[in-house]
Amino acid sequence: MAHDTLDARRSPGLRRPLRSAALAALMAASLPGLAQAQSYPTREITFVVGYAAGGTGDVVARVISERLQKKLGKPVVVDNRAGASGSVAAAFVAKSAPDGQVLLAGQTAEISINPFLMKLAYDPQKDLQPIALAAVVPLGLVAPEKAPYSTIPQMLEDAKKSPSGLTFASSGIGTPGHFAAELLKLKTKANLTHVPYKGAGPALNDILGGHVDLFFSGLPAAVQSVRAGRMKLLAVSSAKRASGLPDVPTVAEAANIPGFDITLWVGFFAPKATPPEVIALLNKEINEIISSPEVKERFLAEGADVNVLSVEETAAFTRAESAKYKALIDEIGVKLE
Repeated sequence: MAHDTLDARRSPGLRRPLRSAALAALMAASLPGLAQAQSYPTREITFVVGYAAGGTGDVVARVISERLQKKLGKPVVVDNRAGASGSVAAAFVAKSAPDGQVLLAGQTAEISINPFLMKLAYDPQKDLQPIALAAVVPLGLVAPEKAPYSTIPQMLEDAKKSPSGLTFASSGIGTPGHFAAELLKLKTKANLTHVPYKGAGPALNDILGGHVDLFFSGLPAAVQSVRAGRMKLLAVSSAKRASGLPDVPTVAEAANIPGFDITLWVGFFAPKATPPEVIALLNKEINEIISSPEVKERFLAEGADVNVLSVEETAAFTRAESAKYKALIDEIGVKLE
């Protein structure tokens, strides 16, 4: 009997079912993530934006949300959770369920700047998974329509003449617009006073109303008002002139500050443990959206550059930005107020 049993175990015909069962078990163990990606999304998707409505991140998130819901067949809504230069929204997403249903439409500050300025309830590198980079946006130095200056040299002269100098708005302490103004102030010795807001929308409203003198705004949020003549655009903050506004000088040119290059970028992030299959799907869909002629032309017309990056390239980009702003913080000496 023992001999018969041993021979039976050696029989190819009997070994095959055992191998098949083992293979099936192995496949089953790897299927949950794939199955989740195939069924994703199961309900409404939320893009969380860390600033008030009307800013660049909000504009980009809404453009992409409208098209993503058509591609995935589920509603995609934008939830504005302003506070702490985007950190309130980032912490909320970092603590959300890792199922791809709640995503961060993240910007430069909450990913690559805030960790060096404040104590956070999240770690961008450990708690958030990069998905895709939607756009890199030059900042436009805008001023009220009735401002007595239309160029940076004129603005600097006006700041010298005024006993109290000029005020500059920001979307929050530590945002790229704040850094751009502080760097301009440092390099030109201009008398400029910081007035932080909880987003670009409120700051732009006060520029339009003439309540604040200057603001480095993401171009997509400001360009329509500039073209309508409701505010002035003095310069752009990028190393090169914005493709959609070739007649507008850079700050480096207008203020004679070689190397001046500060931009705002918008990317998408998920809680860290989100299945890689879901991350890959979202990367593919978002990249297809920003590569479409309609969206690409719109972003370029508003001064934004479209960047189609893989998940790995997006992660590398954010790490490089963190290193860049760490160096800027050391140079400028920006601290929490």
